[in-house]
Amino acid sequence: MSLTFCNLHFTQQPDKVVYVSNALMKSLNLSGKKTIHLRFGRDRVPATIKPIKKAGKHLYLASGIRNLMNVPKRGSIYLRNLQNDEVQLGPLIGVLSDGPATGTNPFGSRTGFIKQLLREGSRKSYIYAFTPRDINWQNETVSGLFLNDNGSFTRKTVPLPDVVYNRLPSRRSDFSPAINQLRERFIRRKIPFFNWSFFNKSDIYKLLEHDPAAGRYIPESITNPTVEQMKEMLERHQFVYYKPTAGSLGNGIYRLTYSPKRGYFARYRKKGGNALLRFGSFNSLMRMLQGRHGKQLRGYVVQQGIRLIEIDECPIDFRFHMHKNGNNQWVVVGIGAKKAGRGSVTTHIKNGGSLMTPEQALSRNFGDRAGEVLQHAKSVAITLAQAIETQHQHLIGEIGFDLGIDQEEHVWMFEANAKPGRSIFRHPSLRVEGKSSVEHILEHCLYLSKFRKRDGI
Repeated sequence: MSLTFCNLHFTQQPDKVVYVSNALMKSLNLSGKKTIHLRFGRDRVPATIKPIKKAGKHLYLASGIRNLMNVPKRGSIYLRNLQNDEVQLGPLIGVLSDGPATGTNPFGSRTGFIKQLLREGSRKSYIYAFTPRDINWQNETVSGLFLNDNGSFTRKTVPLPDVVYNRLPSRRSDFSPAINQLRERFIRRKIPFFNWSFFNKSDIYKLLEHDPAAGRYIPESITNPTVEQMKEMLERHQFVYYKPTAGSLGNGIYRLTYSPKRGYFARYRKKGGNALLRFGSFNSLMRMLQGRHGKQLRGYVVQQGIRLIEIDECPIDFRFHMHKNGNNQWVVVGIGAKKAGRGSVTTHIKNGGSLMTPEQALSRNFGDRAGEVLQHAKSVAITLAQAIETQHQHLIGEIGFDLGIDQEEHVWMFEANAKPGRSIFRHPSLRVEGKSSVEHILEHCLYLSKFRKRDGI
């Protein structure tokens, strides 16, 4: 298989003809060939080859070909020379999301990010955004939203994509029977679908706690704990986190503390503020939790509390934004240090936390050794990503880790997110990393769709 980059043009000729420049003929090993099969997405059309004398690599599609294949626009694209004189145009990348379906913001708060993806991706591919409602499975087409030069969306009907990047925003829809069926339909057609669904906290802990490389970075965690297990964890660790297995943004998390002399404390988020309750006995603490979440404590994880490094007596943790690169390797693309707000259970920005660079946070705690500590944390993040990928049965191309570092420099993993938020990239010092994140997503799409040169090609 050969892969080349060329300039695609349209002509008004009604015939099923492609005009190919001499340089492109040579790159695609088409010299002397009279016919070819063109492929775009899953569409495949026979065409007559007509060589033309034009400097550079150029391909002209007659309208008879273009209309049959629903090729949406001219420009710079990749060509793959496959077996049996078949040449594939592409890649055709689909970004799956959902939203309120308004004209200007069809994907709600994710619209800006999706526009950024489409803007950058259109330089190397045909990339569009779509919702589950936009797919016509019978015709194997999608009514996709492309980005115009003026930054607005336009709908065009195109074939099913060569690869799907999943950014469905809702856990409820992500695990619904309809979306499960949608994913399976793509897999049956051998269309790579990456970032399968949101992670479940308890599933990730179970995947990693017995992994020989990753287990040492996982705090002790018990899913659906009994009352006895809750008490034993509190007495052993002095403080624990009690959090929903399917939660996000710090919602529903309690920081439970035990002091032999002062009693039990529960800190949590309440109506936009931070609340702190004191209990004279363990039983009274449990009555409060059971009253709110049921006697069986289902759907929750109790996790060992870690004494994190601090600034101004406020704990610090780190968001590591991980990506697969164009060579299918895990890399750290962006890191944000999150400082908890006073009295807050978590470091989430929406809950009063603040964002800084990891260098700023680590230098305050480790001085000249900050760089060494950061490099170790990066190595741990890659180890964790590789372990999750090994244990997970579906394609993953992106992970957001919430990692903590204690005073002894040990790294701990608190959360792993399959569809991480992008708030860290709003920090002025992390905007370059935000652009790099988009580039890594696109490079991984090229890799999965086989429109990227690999070793031996």
